[in-house]
Amino acid sequence: MKFYRKIRKQVRPENLLESVRENKVRTAVIAGTFLLVLYIIFNSNGLLPRVRLEMEREAMQEKIRLAEEEQRKLKDQSKALDGDPKAIEKVAREKYGMVRENEKVYKVAPKK
Repeated sequence: MKFYRKIRKQVRPENLLESVRENKVRTAVIAGTFLLVLYIIFNSNGLLPRVRLEMEREAMQEKIRLAEEEQRKLKDQSKALDGDPKAIEKVAREKYGMVRENEKVYKVAPKK
C-alpha cells in the first residue's frame, strides 16, 4: 500500500483570497487572535496604559524620595538653629549678609 502526501498550494498574493475562502476556520481563528491581541494591548486596562502608569509611578516615587531628603536636611538645619549660636551666626552671615559690630567687609571685584 502506498501513501501519497497531499500537495499544498503555495499562498501567493494572487490566490490569497481563494486560500481564505478554503480555510474559513483558520482565517477566523487568525483574525480573532489578532483582534484579541489588539484589545489586550490598547484597551483602557491594557499593556500600554499599564506601562504608562508604571513610568508615572517611578517618577512620583523619585519626587517623593527627593522631597523626603530635602525635608530631612531642613529638619537638621532647624535643629542646629535652635540652640547653636555658631549655626545662627553662619546663616546670618551667608544668607543675610550681616556683620558684627566694628567688623570691616572687603569685597573683591571680579576681573574684567
